[in-house]
Amino acid sequence: MKAWFPWVSLVARLVLGGVMLVAGALKVTDPETAAQAVRAYELLPSSLVQPVGWGLPFLEIAIGLLLIVGFGVRASAVAAGVFMIVFIVAVSSAWARGLSIDCGCFGGGGQVAAGQTNYLQEILRDIGLLALAVWLWWQPVSKFAVVSEPQGVIAS
Repeated sequence: MKAWFPWVSLVARLVLGGVMLVAGALKVTDPETAAQAVRAYELLPSSLVQPVGWGLPFLEIAIGLLLIVGFGVRASAVAAGVFMIVFIVAVSSAWARGLSIDCGCFGGGGQVAAGQTNYLQEILRDIGLLALAVWLWWQPVSKFAVVSEPQGVIAS
């Protein structure tokens, strides 16, 4: 492992964890709007919209906190990466199907006027966050982490 890898991992942890924490915190105070955002994607059966809309913010907060404090970094990075892949697929699907929705990524969500969508920016942001998750899976050891994970770390 190169000497600067733990510093890059620290930045990756804080950025990815911070985004997950903020995204969840902005949605957790308004679960009905979060469910409305999930409904707008028209991907889930109506019976799953409420549980996903209400539960998703709590999962985002938990993953964000784990990454920020540096506990279970590899597992948290995998969970965040799965979230990013799901978000990329969902936004891409909405775009491909011609839906005009706000992603609801940081609160809000639902129908918006045609031309008010930001699909490309949202997808590019999530690809960048996915890259951070992949880095943390590969190099979970970082500065100022609560738990260092030397076992099973892939060295370069």
